This record gives sequence, C-alpha cells and structure tokens, in this order.
Amino acid sequence: MTDARLRRGRGSLAVSFFVQGVTFALLVTRIPAIQDRYGISDGLLPAFLAAVPILAGVASVVTEKVVARVGSAVVLRWAQPFVLLSLLAVGTGSELWQAAVALGLFGLAVGALDASMNMLGVSLQRAYGRSIMLGFHASYSLGGIVGASLAWVGAHWQLSLFVSYLPVVAVLLPLALLGSRWYAAGGDAPAVAVGESKGSGVAFKLLLPLCLVMTFAYIGDSTVSNWSAKYLQDVLGSSEEVATVPYNAYMVTTLLGRAVGDFGVRRLGAAVVVRAGAVLAALGFAVVAVAPGAWAGIAGFTVLGLGLSVIVPQTFAAAGRLAYENHGPGASDAAVARLNVFNYVGFLIGSPLVGALGDGWSYRGAMLVPMVLVLVTVVYATSFGARAARYGGGHERPRTVDVG
Repeated sequence: MTDARLRRGRGSLAVSFFVQGVTFALLVTRIPAIQDRYGISDGLLPAFLAAVPILAGVASVVTEKVVARVGSAVVLRWAQPFVLLSLLAVGTGSELWQAAVALGLFGLAVGALDASMNMLGVSLQRAYGRSIMLGFHASYSLGGIVGASLAWVGAHWQLSLFVSYLPVVAVLLPLALLGSRWYAAGGDAPAVAVGESKGSGVAFKLLLPLCLVMTFAYIGDSTVSNWSAKYLQDVLGSSEEVATVPYNAYMVTTLLGRAVGDFGVRRLGAAVVVRAGAVLAALGFAVVAVAPGAWAGIAGFTVLGLGLSVIVPQTFAAAGRLAYENHGPGASDAAVARLNVFNYVGFLIGSPLVGALGDGWSYRGAMLVPMVLVLVTVVYATSFGARAARYGGGHERPRTVDVG
C-alpha cells in the first residue's frame, strides 16, 4: 500500500470518527427532548435507553461475521449513513412505537459502526507501524464537543428535534459518503474467527483482561456522563449552571489527552501510558469523592478526562495486536468486534451501579467504586504489550518511512 493511500485512509477514517462523535452527542444530550416528544414515562425511559447499547452489542457480534466476508471498510461505508438517517428518524416520529423502532435501528447501526471503525483503525495502525489510534478517538471527542454544542443551540432556541437534526444530517451525510471513498485497511488477509487457529478457549483467555479493562473504563465514563451534574448539584451544592461544567471539562481534557497520547505511546509504550492513565483516573475519582465544594469536584472530573482518555483506544489496539500475533492476519477484526461488546456492557452497568449505591449508601462512596475498578487496569497493563510494542503493532516500520 502506498504512503499516499495510507494518508488518505487515515484522514477519511478520522472524519468518520468525528461524524460519529457529533451524531452520538446529538442523541444523548437531547434525551429529555426525545422523552417529551414521544411521551416516554420516567419508568419506561431506562428500558428505551438500555435497548440501544444492548442492540449495539448484538450488532457488534454480527459485524464480526459480516466483515469476514466483505471487509471492515464496506461495513463502515454503509453503517455510518444508516446511523445518521436513524438519528433523523428519532426526530421525525410522534408515536411511542416509532421511537422504539428509530432507537432500535440506531443501536444496531451504532454497533456495526463502532466495531468496523475500530477494526479499520487497528488495521491502519499496523500498516503505519506506529501508534495512531488515539488520534482517531481524539476526532471522536472533538465531534462530541461539536455535537453537544449544537444540541445546546437547539435546546436554547427551543428547536424541534427534526429541525435540530436535519441540517446536521444534511451536512454530515454527504461528508461521510465522500470520505468513505478513501477508506483503506492495512492490507491483512480476510478476517477469521479469533479462535479458529488455536482454539476459542485460548482466544478468550487472551482477550479477557482487555475485556475487563474496557468494561471498567466505560463504567467510569458513564459515571461522569450520567452523574456528574447531579453530583455537583445535590452533593456539592452547586448551581444548575455550574453543574453543567464538569462534563464539558471532562470532554475537553479527554480530547487533549487523546490528541497527545499517541506521542506518549511511541516514546514510552502503551503499558506505561495506560498505567498512568488509570492512576490519573483513579486520582480524579478520589478528588471527586472527597471534594469539599463544586470547584474541587470539577477539578476531579477534569483529571478524570485526562486519565480515561487513553485507555479505550489502547485497549482496541492491544486486542488487535494480540490477535494478530497469536492467530495470524485477519484475526484482529474478530478480536475488536468481540471487545467492542464490552463497551456497551460497561455503559449498561455503570450508571445503574452508581445510582443504586448513591441511593442506598452515599454518592461520595459510590464514586469510590469506579475508582477501584479503574485501578484494576494497572494490574492488567502487561496485556498492552512491552515497550518494544510502543508503535502498536509489534511489527514496526522504520521511522524513515513513517507517513502522515
């Protein structure tokens, strides 16, 4: 594969991550408006919200089989427009069943999209011979900030969901379709099942530490996204306006951490960067748990963003590398698809867990649980490779031919 094609492939995939960041933020930040539009009761809302990650997990597993036949680029090329159209459908209907169908389709499309995007990213990283996965996830974080800002505009001007979503979809859909022309995989053979070469039991043991790390990271992430505002307002006594600050600060520092994280991986190795990220995230949770006031709590959530930002991208990269080294070319796609399921597992567990502990015990104490879980990542950091694997693939290219 030529260097020019690699550069185009990297740029187009970064655009895809950005588009998905915008799209997902537009959905989750307008959940109150979606609830009002369709008349979803407070008791029924958790079921609707849980259905999205559950269906996404199912789609991620199915994507493993589809990619084995057609390749991750083809799946991504069609999944992303489907996600955008599903978002528009969420803002179009008025009946409860229409909301269920639209959100269900969104969940299925997101599962295929997340899996294929990260498969392609891992493949490109291997072709580059150096760490670039954090850069892709930085694009996603930037998209999330843009999407949340657009959602704020829609809410501030009291725009309907359809009016808020239509112009965004009208811009992003052609952009995604145009960018998909340059998707490029790293040149591996067609994907095979992870367990096909040496037995599925070996593969499961190989991926299990990374599956746990992914779950714990998303428990931490969902804690911030779902409980930071309530924690500041109810526990630390902030105003409603100040309570919106910690999530924004978290998103900004997540973007910053991912923007510079690849340089750290190249110099120090993925294991060192992941250990440092886990310790920083745990420190952030500790500060939040003991914070005497709102601004100390915001500082804790800010540190959290820096710490958690590096863990998920490197977990995907490590899964692809381990599968590639132990099961041969193509196995990394299946590993990424299976690992991606634990993204949704963590999301499903995190918010209810913190809520139950907060109601039954205390919200300060509840913050210590994700702190401990994130610290477990330090134990599993050896799964992210030795210093020699700092470029992410274990098959580094000479620095003189690095591209991009």
